[in-house]
Amino acid sequence: MTTTVVDMDTDVMVGFGGKQAWLAVRDGDPARVLEALGLRDLGEVAWRAGLDLAHLTDDRVAVTPPLPGARGTSWVLAAGRYLLRPDTVVDVVELSARLHTEVQFFATHRVTETHRWQRAVDGELVRTFGYVGQTGDVTSWHGDPDPAERSAGLPAAFTAEETTVLVGEQDVLRVADGWSIDPSGLDGRAPGPLRVGAAD
Repeated sequence: MTTTVVDMDTDVMVGFGGKQAWLAVRDGDPARVLEALGLRDLGEVAWRAGLDLAHLTDDRVAVTPPLPGARGTSWVLAAGRYLLRPDTVVDVVELSARLHTEVQFFATHRVTETHRWQRAVDGELVRTFGYVGQTGDVTSWHGDPDPAERSAGLPAAFTAEETTVLVGEQDVLRVADGWSIDPSGLDGRAPGPLRVGAAD
């Protein structure tokens, strides 16, 4: 059996996004993000191993070091299927208040065509959008779409009787890019290892 050793000083970033959920925390600290999510910090891990673990299990979350993103600010991303579990409550308003910053939530699953995003700033809900493509239903709509959402094809206003909405995985990534970071484009040398958290 061959063992591969990854030098975390030369590790490369790995993109993600499909069939995944993630948080973006402005000017975040990875350890504080794990703590705010109530997860046990399992320590540092290489990017590929951490993201594979977060994608293939439903009780782990991989957290990036701060990464440069939209609006000239840094963002910490926390990704994992744990955030998609029906029994997992992701309250961006509470997280935003607790961390004293902006917190965004994104989820996309192309099999069920379920796509969501939310945004809270300093404990105030700014925007939510949810869509289920299998039924064509908009499941949540709070606040007005900003330019990133409009460029993804959302109308300026929504009424269930008069508005047709069609959203896909690429639209979620487009909004993420406008708000913080499109995680599918992450590549190049990593600024540091991931941290992995576990749900108890």
